[in-house]
Amino acid sequence: MDSVEQKGSTLDLDILQIMELLPHRYPFLLIDKLVELVPNESAIGIKNVTVNEPFFQGHFPGRPIMPGVLIIEAMAQTAACVVVQAMPKSDKRLVYFMSVENARFRKPVVPGDQLRIHVKKERNRGNVWRFAGEARVEGQLMAEATYTAMIVDNG
Repeated sequence: MDSVEQKGSTLDLDILQIMELLPHRYPFLLIDKLVELVPNESAIGIKNVTVNEPFFQGHFPGRPIMPGVLIIEAMAQTAACVVVQAMPKSDKRLVYFMSVENARFRKPVVPGDQLRIHVKKERNRGNVWRFAGEARVEGQLMAEATYTAMIVDNG
């Protein structure tokens, strides 16, 4: 990627650069930027949670809380950027969930929160990658999980 800002050995990606890596689009693109991406290793993604999110209409009216499964999806999208960024640009591949383990939801995520999503590769073997993820708001742990994903051809 020519337009990615490089800071030492880390990368910083804006929403347009993320959209070059991931097939997700609104309303299902759940990360707004990456403030750190260490190729093939880890990333920190940002999700600005606003009251305008479509899921808040039904989860829950009068007391909006971001669904935990969408927090896990935001972790997975952040991790997918790590995986896809490490592949040659010409590869047309997708990253699919295989499993989610040890998911814990510590505190509710509400409008106005800024999620900082920390993901770190635990291992990868061939086309299977395992990550540990945490979602934090102002340093407080809101959710955590480990998950496995597989890279598949998109062609």
